[in-house]
This record gives sequence, structure tokens and C-alpha cells, in this order.
Amino acid sequence: MDGVSPKFVLPETFDGVKMEITGQLGMIWELVKGPVIVPLLQLAVYICLLMSLMLLCERVYMGIVIVLVKLFWKKPEKRYKFEPIHDDEELGSSNFPVVLVQIPMFNEREVYKLSIGAASGLSWPSDRLVIQVLDDSTDPTVKQMVEMECQRWASKGINITYQIRENRVGYKAGALKEGLKRSYVKHCEYVVIFDADFQPEPDFLRRSIPFLVHNPNIALVQARWRFVNSDECLLTRMQEMSLDYHFTVEQEVGSSTHAFFGFNGTAGIWRIAAINEAGGWKDRTTVEDMDLAVRASLRGWKFLYLGDLQVKSELPSTFRAFRFQQHRWSCGPANLFRKMVMEIIRNKKVRFWKKVYVIYSFFFVRKVIAHWVTFCFYCVVLPLTILVPEVKVPIWGSVYIPSIITVLNSVGTPRSIHLLFYWILFENVMSLHRTKATLIGNTKGLKKFPRIFKLPDRLNTLELGFAAFLFVCGCYDYAHGKNNYFIYLFLQTMSFFISGLGWIGTYVPS
Repeated sequence: MDGVSPKFVLPETFDGVKMEITGQLGMIWELVKGPVIVPLLQLAVYICLLMSLMLLCERVYMGIVIVLVKLFWKKPEKRYKFEPIHDDEELGSSNFPVVLVQIPMFNEREVYKLSIGAASGLSWPSDRLVIQVLDDSTDPTVKQMVEMECQRWASKGINITYQIRENRVGYKAGALKEGLKRSYVKHCEYVVIFDADFQPEPDFLRRSIPFLVHNPNIALVQARWRFVNSDECLLTRMQEMSLDYHFTVEQEVGSSTHAFFGFNGTAGIWRIAAINEAGGWKDRTTVEDMDLAVRASLRGWKFLYLGDLQVKSELPSTFRAFRFQQHRWSCGPANLFRKMVMEIIRNKKVRFWKKVYVIYSFFFVRKVIAHWVTFCFYCVVLPLTILVPEVKVPIWGSVYIPSIITVLNSVGTPRSIHLLFYWILFENVMSLHRTKATLIGNTKGLKKFPRIFKLPDRLNTLELGFAAFLFVCGCYDYAHGKNNYFIYLFLQTMSFFISGLGWIGTYVPS
């Protein structure tokens, strides 16, 4: 014993303790896995498969309807009364209704000239057109530049007014609401809204206003967005693929079947009487446009979508701006759904099947289920089944259904079909952000999740964390798995890692 050095005794002790702890953890895992982990994970698989089937049915339904619309439905000019408004030598411009154009702005240094110039160039009698530039900018320099631009157009005979507020209460909704309070607005019958980066063609009003003039039951005419910077980078191409499906399929189906869809917040013309009857603009959610549309629809008003009427706009070209936009677009609808679902159910002016469409299809499947199933199934549950091989996922649920849904989603942008694989990975990454936003929107009083670590703004903690999780699952599947999921997991790991570092924005040749 005297010849034994103490330095050899300590590591042996630690090795024994380590082996004992490892053995105990392994025993606890085996005890818990069978009665707890496996049943819960299998239940999660069943729930995700159910949500996948719901989403598949929704996509197939919309695919069938859009084919029927394109082949057999009459054009809007045939379904509704439409007569162009012409200049009259005797009546002058009195046969043209007075139209209000609202351009809400907030520190729009780069695009304010384009939007103001496009609105001022609309082909409409100058004495029947009123343009409001609603500037909520906090930068004094930008405010001065916008005001000078308004004065420049006013000197050319354009009826344009520059308006500011003492505060930004209600943000965009508050600015639009404040603009409608002006005394001269009582002479206006319709209001068209253009965000600061939207540029309508000169004939925009002549192609849209006649639908409202000759069809008193129509409250809203919505135009399609056309993206002038879609080829700027990979990020903008991915956005174009998602939004083109929204405009090509979702908006068209809603307009053709139930005369209802969500107002996109810009490039649309409202009947001011419908806005007032619906209760005006409200800022209770981050989607004031959708809020107004649902309330107007519940009062019996119809909406019309014109896919051939396009307005030039720009897509966010930075990942940070895109994340912020997607959070607002995902959190707001979930919050609005929670607040209005009972009001929709109790409404007596709307047909039963329209209620079903609004609650189930428009809100529940598209605004909630679509985000949850993408994130929960493909980013959480499926990777966990690799670590727990006792839980089986049928191939029709893990491969066939998502493949069909992806193909149906790609019909909106056929020119980007070669980017479909990248789009899948990108949408899976964004589903994390959108799912978090829907949870915030559906939870009372929950404003945001706290950040555990303080990292630079460009770094996204959640994306980096899921990159590590998926990498571990991929390594385990490579070593012990039988389904070769590691190929997908490693590619998805790279997508989460790149997004976590904020590196999205690679140039894509046209």
C-alpha cells in the first residue's frame, strides 16, 4: 500500500462514479421510455399525421377549385356588372366618383418618391382624386423630404395633402383611421390604400372602381402584388414562391367561392360606407387589414379579387426584416381568430358554409395547422422517432403526403420549380418562427419568449439550437438508423445553421 500513489486512486474513484451514474441514467431511461416516452411520442405522431391529412385535404380542395375557376368560371367582368367610366364632354368629370388615396409611411427614405409619384400619376380626374400621405416617421429628415415631395406635386395641380400625428397610437391602423376623420373625406365614396413601396399603374382606378360603382354589395376590390425585386437574392425568390401561391390560389378560391378573403392591407379599394359599417379600423391585433375584412364580411359585404390587376411592390431583402414581417403575419391571425371565433359562430347574416370556410379553412388550417404541422412533425417529432425506434412513422405520412402538398404549393411559381428543394428547407426553418408567433397570438398576456442568452442581433438563438438538435439526430440515424433520414436531417441542419447566423440572402441568377 505504501507504494501506491494517491494520484491513481482519485481517477479510479471518478471512473466508478461516472460508470455508476451512466448506468443509473440508462436504467431510468429504460424504465421511463416504455410506459411514458413511447406512448406520448406515438400520440404526437398520430396528431401530426391527422394535421397533415387536414392540410392535404385543404390543398387538394383548393387545387380542384382553382382548376374549375380557370376552366369554367366566368371572368369577374362577366360575374359582376362592369361598365367602364368614360369622360363626358357635357357632364365633365361629375360621373367619376371621388376617390381617396391613402399612403401610410414610416421612415420610408428609399421609396417615398416612387409611391407618391405613382399615386399622383393615376389616370383619374384631378378634381375627383384626393391623396393623403399619412406620415408617421420619427426621423425629422425623412419627414422634411416627404413633405417637400408632397408640395412639389401639389404645385403641379395634384390634390395631395401631407399629414402627421402627434403620436403613433394604433400604428398603421391609427394613421388610416385618423385620415378618414378629415372633413373633406365625407365627399369621398371609396378609399384606395397603397403602402409606401407600392406603385400602381395609371389605369388602376379605371379597372377597379367600376366594380364598386355598379355592384353596391361589393365592399372591397383587391389587386395582386407583383414583385419587382424577386430576383434580387435567394431570400426574395423563396418569398415569391410562397406569396404567389397565396395570390394565385388562396385569394382566387376565396373570391370565387365565398366572395371572401383576407384584405392584404394594400393595393385594395374599399367602399368607405363598408368600413364605417364594420366599425372602422381597429388596432387590437397586428393584422388590422384582416380584422376589418372579417368584420365587414360578417355584415354581408362581398369581396372581389382581380388577379389580372397587378401593382408593383418590393419584398424584404434582409432576413431580419423578413422574420419581423412573418412574426406579424403569423401572430396577428392567430390572435384575431381567438378574439373573433365566437362572433363568427353567433353571426346570423352569414351562411353556414361560409362560417365553416372562414373558421376551418381560412383561419384554422391555413393560419394555425399549416405552421404547426410543418414545425412539429418535420422538425421535432420525426427526428425524435429516430432516437426512439420503437415509434413507427408510416411512409405515406413522412414522404408521400408532404411531397403532394409541396407539388400543389409550387403551382403558383412554375419558373422557380428548380428551387423547390431549397424552398422546402427554408419553409421548415421559418415554421419555427411562425409556430412561435401563433402560440403568442393564441396565448393571453404572453408578449414574447425571454432570450436566455444575449447574442448579437444577427444571431438567432432558436435556429442555432435546432440546428444542434437535428445534427445530433442525424448522427444517431447515420450510426444506428435504418430509414436514411440522416440525409434530410443534415440538410435541414445546414438550413437552420445558416438561418441562425443570418446568412440568408445569396444572389440567384435569373
